[in-house]
Amino acid sequence: MRVLSLMMGFTTLAASLVFCAQASASEESQLVDSINQYRSQVQRCGNQGSQELPPLATDARLVLPVNNAGDLQQALARAAYPMVNVQAISLSGPRDAQSAMKAVRESFCRVVLDPQFVDIGVSNNGQDWRIVLARPLLTRGLGSSQAAGQQVLEMINAARNQPRQCGGQAFAATKPLAWNTQLASAADSHSRNMANNNFFDHLDRDGRTPGDRAELAGYIGQAISENIAAGLDTPRKVVDGWLASPGHCANLMNPQLRELGAAYGLDPKSDAGIYWTGLFGVQ
Repeated sequence: MRVLSLMMGFTTLAASLVFCAQASASEESQLVDSINQYRSQVQRCGNQGSQELPPLATDARLVLPVNNAGDLQQALARAAYPMVNVQAISLSGPRDAQSAMKAVRESFCRVVLDPQFVDIGVSNNGQDWRIVLARPLLTRGLGSSQAAGQQVLEMINAARNQPRQCGGQAFAATKPLAWNTQLASAADSHSRNMANNNFFDHLDRDGRTPGDRAELAGYIGQAISENIAAGLDTPRKVVDGWLASPGHCANLMNPQLRELGAAYGLDPKSDAGIYWTGLFGVQ
């Protein structure tokens, strides 16, 4: 279990602003929205690039007092949050959510772009902010990777049955995807590879792309697309996360894609614990 508390200092302005509780809550929600929008796009953080990430879910148990750093592990235990990993960012100085997001981008991009985190809580008191990101314990009863992959297929097909807006792109309802065992084999291999080797990327450790992996599994397609996810412990959370992310959503709704294979991989020693791959294709 790793617990990291981060602190950033800003020059305190002479004039102080007092916000009512409603305004403060609005600023907190705005910051969560800004962080999720930031995660939904490929970003450059230091010398590394990020993947498109599903949004973080707001969890009231992670909204901790701003002025009481304390022990994060104990605080979340008192809040009955079944934590595996948590990181906290403390900011002093930003007067609103926009300024706080600027500080997050400049100094804490690696924390908010870490794919293992799935939940967030933000608290604000004047010019002091506390952002807590966490990953909970995996729930039991997930079932086999094959069964979970089939559930992902059913949920994606339910989504494809209705018109949908994916970011700025509108999609009409389209035909359901068919299950493909070769794509499922490639998805299973990549999910287990990410879990066992503790990485999160479309490019595997041998430099293979999604198209390479599909071909190795015997699938020769005209087009291949891939969605990945980490830290989410049910097919419902995975599909909802993909639908809330414009790039992932566009893959799910793409009428040119006709087949799917999906699977998860588990490794408790990895950062995220569980990794998912959805591999889309058309022959």
